[in-house]
Amino acid sequence: MLLNIGEAAARSGVSAKMVRHYESLGLLPRVARTEAGYRQYGEREVHTLRFIRRARDLGFSMAEITELLRLWQDRRRASASVKRIALAHIAELDRRMAELAQMRATLHHLADCCQGDERPDCPILDELGQPPEPPLGSG
Repeated sequence: MLLNIGEAAARSGVSAKMVRHYESLGLLPRVARTEAGYRQYGEREVHTLRFIRRARDLGFSMAEITELLRLWQDRRRASASVKRIALAHIAELDRRMAELAQMRATLHHLADCCQGDERPDCPILDELGQPPEPPLGSG
């Protein structure tokens, strides 16, 4: 059964615009077209779109998704290659979570120091007006 782009998008949970985008990136192979030029998608393409959507939901980058798709389609792949990508992504998520936790702690401290009254004094604005601190390990 062949589907038009709207039907394929609905079945996979991505927008038609993203279907076109993924096709332009080469994540989704070019599909057959009708004589009128409309794209025709099969179950294989819908399954690939679902794979991409789930990978995006987990925060993988487009480069990582490209590699995961290649591995997914290679039945002779080593699962170690897939695990390596997943572990690298986890490490990146951990790094970003630590940065977010530090931002939250700093903002929480600044908000606690702010009186939040009618006076113009505000440590939050004072802090934002300061020059940035050099990154750790520099200098």
